[in-house]
Amino acid sequence: MEKTLFEVGLEERKATLGEKYVTDNLANADDFSKPFQEMMTGWCWGFGWGDKCIDRKTRSMMNLTMLGALGKMGEWRIHCRGALKNGVTKEQIRAIIHVIGIYCGVPQALECFRAANDVFKDSDIHDKEK
Repeated sequence: MEKTLFEVGLEERKATLGEKYVTDNLANADDFSKPFQEMMTGWCWGFGWGDKCIDRKTRSMMNLTMLGALGKMGEWRIHCRGALKNGVTKEQIRAIIHVIGIYCGVPQALECFRAANDVFKDSDIHDKEK
């Protein structure tokens, strides 16, 4: 039996962001936000991440670049944790931030460095999920 996009997305989302984070996020969704959480899990994580054309590490690197360019620092922190889980190194994250600085400006790169340092300091969260 073929899996639905939601089922594939749930697997991908948990693999990158951690089971506890995803489970808590879905459990805390209310009637107002639950339809979006379900749609986003199927569309972003099932359709976007579930096709296997690009590996998780590369997708994480792409996400950090796009989220950094958009200045979405809350999501950037979440995906920085996921990137570490997907094998992206601190040196690669630094290189990604350099590119963000070149194309999006020094102030945005500084925001990304601050966020990355927060994530690196909080690495015990990351280690607990392995």
